Amino acid sequence: MTGARRIVVKVGSSSLTTASGGLDADRVDALVDVLAKVRDGGEREVVLVSSGAIAAGLAPLGLVRRPKDLARQQAAASVGQGLLVARYTASFARYGVRVGQVLLTADDTSRRAHYRNAFSTLDKLLEMGAVPVVNENDTVATDEIRFGDNDRLAALVAHLVHADLLVLLSDVDGLYDGPPGTPGASRIAEVTGPGDLAGVTIGSAGKAGVGTGGMVTKVEAANIATAAGVPVVLTSASRAADALAGRDTGTYFHRTGRRSADRLLWLAHASTPQGALTLDDGAVRAVVERRTSLLPAGISAVEGEFSAGDPVELRDLRGTPVARGLVNFDAKEIPQLLGRSTRDLARELGPAYEREVVHRDDLVILVPRLTP
Repeated sequence: MTGARRIVVKVGSSSLTTASGGLDADRVDALVDVLAKVRDGGEREVVLVSSGAIAAGLAPLGLVRRPKDLARQQAAASVGQGLLVARYTASFARYGVRVGQVLLTADDTSRRAHYRNAFSTLDKLLEMGAVPVVNENDTVATDEIRFGDNDRLAALVAHLVHADLLVLLSDVDGLYDGPPGTPGASRIAEVTGPGDLAGVTIGSAGKAGVGTGGMVTKVEAANIATAAGVPVVLTSASRAADALAGRDTGTYFHRTGRRSADRLLWLAHASTPQGALTLDDGAVRAVVERRTSLLPAGISAVEGEFSAGDPVELRDLRGTPVARGLVNFDAKEIPQLLGRSTRDLARELGPAYEREVVHRDDLVILVPRLTP
């Protein structure tokens, strides 16, 4: 941890604001004090993924709690985002450090050209000595406005910028094997893989009412990052300095995989499937266990309207998603291919049909999602 040069730090709404809404300047300054110290000397770089825009906009708009309807959420985000970045700008200015606001939506991480452009912007900001402050663009986001309180976004950003470490800051000082504060509950100091959490009940969003995440989304984000080769520390914002100094605090998630191609992480965690292919049992075993390409002979049904190159979901006969891949044919072409061998298709339709429907290099196996 102490050797990490490029660090992504994610902080949640509850660590920056009051329960009634509005930014807590002291909390923001305390976090910036820690991050500025980490950057001191220029040997370490920090990308800050910050929630809080909606929460910051509640009090100025006279809202007593986070609204449930999308229009008022977006109105609160519109007011709060300016307040949030202004607070960070003023706080980092105490150390002579500039900040750069980067607003992203799921569309920016699911379109490969946008994904590359996001990397270029973030990398250039770091090269020029600025601290990028990343947030979802909640003023135009739809479904993703309620997803994970930026936890998944932080994991994707950690991979995007080639980070050495992801630090997830919450209002809880780590992952516990039971509800924190209850008799017998103890902090889980290290997680070497998903198996370490078997039987552990993981909580959902807290009671503060200003955030949308919870421990489930943080553990899922940790799984995304560690599978891509980025270790993760989960702790409270009040213990950020200890975490970044490598002291024993929170929960440390060891990396479980190696850095994958950008397009595969994008495909697994940021793409939106445009359709679905149902696989027979033999094809599921071949794709999931042997990691082979998907051939037409193993497909029993097709759903949706998509074009060649689009992401599609691969499902078993029970409808459970098992993988995701980039398809090589348009949706309207696939019905005539179902259950047939590539040799027969080439003989009847031409050599262009003697190929995989989804190549193994454009395919990722899906890990079941956690449930609270």
